Amino acid sequence: MNRKKSVFVYALLALVLGVSISGFGQDAAIPGSVGSRAGTAIEQALTYIDSVATYLGQGIIYILNLITNDRVSADLEKPIGYLSLITLLLLLFGLLDFARRIIWIGIIVGWVLLVVRIVLDALNI
Repeated sequence: MNRKKSVFVYALLALVLGVSISGFGQDAAIPGSVGSRAGTAIEQALTYIDSVATYLGQGIIYILNLITNDRVSADLEKPIGYLSLITLLLLLFGLLDFARRIIWIGIIVGWVLLVVRIVLDALNI
């Protein structure tokens, strides 16, 4: 049963990657065609994800600045936001075991680097 689940996940991943890669190089879409609407839909989805990450980062930076007396740089909004978004997605969806381990390693390294940067900002080094 677990093998069927992993095959389904791989097939879904291949489909998503195949659809996204097949759109490269097709810059000259006819106005009003399906391709131009799909491009704008993808752009809107990516803009939405970027906005969510930015707002998450702004919220976390606000809380950190309350603690550290405004010593955390606003340049960290996007990295903290994206790491928070990925962390939330990981907690919500619970990926496959091997993928979960790899993603957790990346998230832990990212958070450690961000904490080091916050500490350095707070100490004005």
